[in-house]
Amino acid sequence: MEVTGRNGAGKSTFLRLVAGLRRPGTGVVSGRPRRVGYAPERFPVDQPFTVRSYLTHMASIKGVRADAVGGWADRLEFDRLLDVRLPELSKGSAQKVGIAQALLDDPGLLVLDEPFAGLDAATRAALPGLISDLAADGTTIVVSDHQRCIEPLPGIGRLRVADGTVTVVDEGVAAPASAVLEVVVAEDELDTVEAKLRADGYRVRRPAR
Repeated sequence: MEVTGRNGAGKSTFLRLVAGLRRPGTGVVSGRPRRVGYAPERFPVDQPFTVRSYLTHMASIKGVRADAVGGWADRLEFDRLLDVRLPELSKGSAQKVGIAQALLDDPGLLVLDEPFAGLDAATRAALPGLISDLAADGTTIVVSDHQRCIEPLPGIGRLRVADGTVTVVDEGVAAPASAVLEVVVAEDELDTVEAKLRADGYRVRRPAR
């Protein structure tokens, strides 16, 4: 399930409600599996641990064997960082650690808030396949993805968050007409402008060079 909406619409709050990290002001969230994995948009690196000690501690809390740490570190390609302290990680490496801790105990529900932000190209390309495999094995996955990396995956349901309301996007209803707007920016501003446009829910493609 992909969660969409403009920046500030409340997507992260909705994801925390789904994961059970916040209580709703009214109503209840039911049907949540016992094992829930949650990866925040920004992994909190201001902790006095190495990657290995942090993940080993999380594995212990979740009742998982410690060797699961090495398996996910290898699969997400950060095994060389296991003895690096969390505050020394780049954003992309921290993102991998956040995803790994969410996956440690084979969750029945996996909630990912912008998991592709900052990832290296190889991991960004591989993660949709991992998400697809988990879904095929029965894991319910809820993702917020401004990078549009999971868009090509088949069978994805979509929820739109706007003005504090969550609605199901009916894939059978024709989407509003689209138009292409060409925006010319300085080369050193490309990444910043692209990120802002994606954060506001626009599709962005760069012309081939």
